[in-house]
Amino acid sequence: MTVLLAEPAPAPTPTPPTKRRRRKTDMGVRVLIAVSVLVVTVGAVVPLIAVLATAFAPDALPRYAEFFTSEVDLGILRNTLVLGALVGAGGTLLGFLFAFVQARLDVPGKKILHLIAMLPVVSPPFAVATATVVLYGRRGVISHGLFGLEYDIYGLDGLVFVLSLSLFPVAYLGLLGMLRALDPALEEAAMNMGAGRWRILRTVILPLLAPGLVAPFLLLFVEAIADLANPLVLGGDYTVLASRAYLSVTGEYDLTSASVYCVILLVPSVAMYFGQRWWLNRKVRTTITGRPSGSVHLIRGWSRWPVYALALLVAAVIVSIYGTVLVGSVTKVFGVDNSFTLDYLREVVSGPGVEAVLDTLTFAAIATPIAAAIGLVVAWLVVRHLRRTAWLLDLGGTLGVAVPGTVLGIGFVLAYRPDRYVGDYAVFPSLVGGSAVAAGAVAIVLAYVVRSVPAGQRIAVGALSQLHPHIEEASTDLGASPLQTFRRVTLPLIRPALLTGLSYSFARSMTSVSTIVLLVTPETKIITSQVLSAASTGRYGVAFAYCTVLTAIVLAGFGLIRLIIGGGVALQRTATSERQKK
Repeated sequence: MTVLLAEPAPAPTPTPPTKRRRRKTDMGVRVLIAVSVLVVTVGAVVPLIAVLATAFAPDALPRYAEFFTSEVDLGILRNTLVLGALVGAGGTLLGFLFAFVQARLDVPGKKILHLIAMLPVVSPPFAVATATVVLYGRRGVISHGLFGLEYDIYGLDGLVFVLSLSLFPVAYLGLLGMLRALDPALEEAAMNMGAGRWRILRTVILPLLAPGLVAPFLLLFVEAIADLANPLVLGGDYTVLASRAYLSVTGEYDLTSASVYCVILLVPSVAMYFGQRWWLNRKVRTTITGRPSGSVHLIRGWSRWPVYALALLVAAVIVSIYGTVLVGSVTKVFGVDNSFTLDYLREVVSGPGVEAVLDTLTFAAIATPIAAAIGLVVAWLVVRHLRRTAWLLDLGGTLGVAVPGTVLGIGFVLAYRPDRYVGDYAVFPSLVGGSAVAAGAVAIVLAYVVRSVPAGQRIAVGALSQLHPHIEEASTDLGASPLQTFRRVTLPLIRPALLTGLSYSFARSMTSVSTIVLLVTPETKIITSQVLSAASTGRYGVAFAYCTVLTAIVLAGFGLIRLIIGGGVALQRTATSERQKK
């Protein structure tokens, strides 16, 4: 038999690198890039540059020498760093406690415990502070009423308590995911060698969770030193940089000193924020596998009960605090005159407070879809379309959370107010032809958008990174434009990321205070500023009513967003086996 062998075709001549055709960017993609850059620049970059320009102006430079030679100012800096470190440690420990109970203990009521841990997510940032004063203050219902103590809750201990309870869900969710992803085979191997459960915790689980412990600590540190509302309500004589900068603007009308405080606050905030991002991006994932080779052995011995009891104690404190918010909104003077009244709620929903409720809801409804869309688009551009400049757009999108809210708020005043005067609260008259009402509304919506974009952006980046680009390439190969592919293919696949981004943006907008407190005008009222004003003047019933209505609106918003977007995943991604890859 004769076999004819075809002559091999000549190898194609490689195209010189200098003559390779570059893929042209679609016009729609260019428009999205321009819009994203414009929003990031106007909302974050320009205010930050305004703060830096004011803080490093020639007349401001002597203020740094005064700061670092003043015992008072150095004490404020020390207070800020100590508060951040204690809250970071306390919130991380609470998060690990709840995550360990959920993932490793065989105990009842885990679902209820999880819901309780999530309560601080949907409440205003200083609802806990207001309720803490009523329960544990000098004449608190618990501290004085039950134990006869006149405990001074104002100061460092009160701030650490309140901020740790308010922020620990961030650490809890991250640690819970890591504990559930750890391969149980390592624990089984240690058990087979005779190690006890608590020795396994100390020598196996905790070392493996080191990234999961450090990252939440750094993030909580940033959130704590940047917080403004709680130090104003509960700080007492314990002054921190955020509240000092705020008082420099509202009390002293000294924007130069406020800018100097902001720059000093910016250094540890930015350093810690990017430190936690660097830690999270480290390629240390060898202990987490796609398919665990063992099964989790829940702790069933007597030793589980002390840990469970500690978690229940913390849960009871959380329930008591939020129960106080709810009950305090319908009693005349909680703990003193507990007779039922609807006066406070009536004032909020049908009296003078209804304007604040409607304004806040309107601004949040406008900002939420914009923030979610911008975050999603920025993530899509960074992951799929930009190469060399992707890191710049990604960095610009995250400035809203990397930069403290107080710094951004002061930056808005510096960047967009030609007179730079805050006493009359006529915010941003130059933006909309001199209309203070419209200008204040534009400023608040823009601040909401900038502060909400980063969360949706990070969630979308994670979702897009798990989506193989060949799925989108198949659509473009069939003639669809990038925007059509994004709308018809990509968006349905990452719908859960859109749902999460919308929900977070709405909650963040409804409960934000530090960024917009300087942007509120007499014509544009915001719920959080009304709560802050009521709590500062001792009108706790009104503050509780606002918090109750605000929490109900946020929960209703979550339900509406889920109803519109849908909670399920439209298409399921199927893992490609090694055999298929070959």
